[in-house]
Amino acid sequence: MAKKIVDENGNVFVQKKPVYKRVWFWILAIIVIVVSFSMLNGDKSTSTTSKTETTQTKESSSTSNKPKISAEFTAALLKAKTYGTTMSMSKAGIYNQLTSESGEKFPTDAAQYAIDNVNVDYNKNALSKAKTYQKQMSMSTDAIKEQLTSDAGEKFTQEEADYAIQHLNN
Repeated sequence: MAKKIVDENGNVFVQKKPVYKRVWFWILAIIVIVVSFSMLNGDKSTSTTSKTETTQTKESSSTSNKPKISAEFTAALLKAKTYGTTMSMSKAGIYNQLTSESGEKFPTDAAQYAIDNVNVDYNKNALSKAKTYQKQMSMSTDAIKEQLTSDAGEKFTQEEADYAIQHLNN
């Protein structure tokens, strides 16, 4: 909030908080740090996982009549798994990251395939994000719930946010 100051002549001036004292700045800073850290660690785990997936795909395609999955769909699935497990993202958050022009730029059908086939516990992810907000940002449960469900925030479902709030202090 801006602070209004009146000088001796009756002029009103508005004094704003410095950027580093605003909540949105710290939320953005934490997100940037988490994304940077996971990208550094995610590349190593993705390459190992990719080799394993390739081996499994070769073995399964030679022994069954399953339709082959395109490389793009497989890559989207691997990225979705990384976002879901290492960054505790919501289903909508992963989908947006996969399709975003500033993100992975996958086509919508590849992103939808990844979302439909990734094995992620979104309740656990919501709880993890809630604990982070509680410990690092000292946010109230109402503020955490709003951040978890916000379209500008984490984009978890109402049920996932409710689960996180219920299990927050366990």
